[in-house]
Amino acid sequence: MFSRRTNWNLATNRYTQAIEEHKKHGRELLDLAASNPTNIGLQYDSNRILDALRNPASMAYEPISKGLMSARQAVAGYYQKIGVEIAPEQLVLTTSTSEAYSFCFRLLCEPGDEVLVPTPSYPLFDFLAEIQDVRLLPYELVYDHGWQMDFHSLQQRLTDRSRAVIVVHPNNPTGSFVKTHEMAQLSELCRERKVAIVADEVFLDYRIGDRSASSFTANDKCLTLTMSGLSKISGLPQMKVAWIAVSGPDALKNEALARLDVIADTYLSMNAPIQHAIPVMLEERHSVQRQLNQRIVVNLAELDRQLAQQKIVTRLDVEGGWYAILRVPALRSDEDLAIELIEKYDVLVQPGHFYDFRSDGYLIISLITPEATFREGLTRTFECLAALSC
Repeated sequence: MFSRRTNWNLATNRYTQAIEEHKKHGRELLDLAASNPTNIGLQYDSNRILDALRNPASMAYEPISKGLMSARQAVAGYYQKIGVEIAPEQLVLTTSTSEAYSFCFRLLCEPGDEVLVPTPSYPLFDFLAEIQDVRLLPYELVYDHGWQMDFHSLQQRLTDRSRAVIVVHPNNPTGSFVKTHEMAQLSELCRERKVAIVADEVFLDYRIGDRSASSFTANDKCLTLTMSGLSKISGLPQMKVAWIAVSGPDALKNEALARLDVIADTYLSMNAPIQHAIPVMLEERHSVQRQLNQRIVVNLAELDRQLAQQKIVTRLDVEGGWYAILRVPALRSDEDLAIELIEKYDVLVQPGHFYDFRSDGYLIISLITPEATFREGLTRTFECLAALSC
């Protein structure tokens, strides 16, 4: 009765079981994996945001497939503020970056075609590809005094059925940006092989220190589909606003926009109140990003302080985003270690294998966790690792 594409293993894994069992006992769990910005104590201008949803213009239905011009102009204004000139006509609004991925896959791929995806990276890609009948092939990010794209593995993976290369800029969870020379090399490779770039830039605004990074929206060397949204930019995942920015050589760009127009018109998924509120919600980013960036700085300093007091754990370099990667002794599997932290120390972290790390010895922690929770959770994590190493 059901399709093969949804024939997933739906059994609850041991890690999730441990979390559910912990909740049954009502014990506090220090969440060092926090990813929901609405649940970590940020201050929002809720009155202004909710008032923006009460725009009387929302009572009129305007079925504009790519999104209301006023909304797309607001997004184009956001890019102008970060130094990229992009026309509203180059933008297609979607309800989420997940929907944006599905639009890109439908635009570029026949069933069974291939898309290259970085590893380590976010595990959602597997599900997004499977439900679109697209095959994912990994290419490696390698760590050597910082993360780098492994172009050798990428070129080896390219075949006649390759349609796109996904880059996450900065990557989740490595926090690594695509470097300027990597962007140029990738663009030239994709131009030669007639392959598109799909760039996920949801964390682009979250840069650590004085690092700089360019947006893929300015890329004109090959067809480039860049996506982002308010989930991370303005810390508003519940509002479901995202977009695709199309750039590249004019002929390819125009053809892609024409086809995306039909795809978007088929669904017309963006609702009017949200579209009219986008300018206000984008403005909210200034306050939210100030709070998040301050917390990231404080938590990263606390992590480095506690790391300096012991010798068994290190962290990998992080350039942006919300996460840090701990390199820990591989005394047991990462999942076993994460479960031990839940059951005996009341601390929640994510094991590296969730993000396709090829070996054990990695834990992923969130830098946007409330500061007191982060400090105590780290202390307990290091206590656990010290006890296991004895």
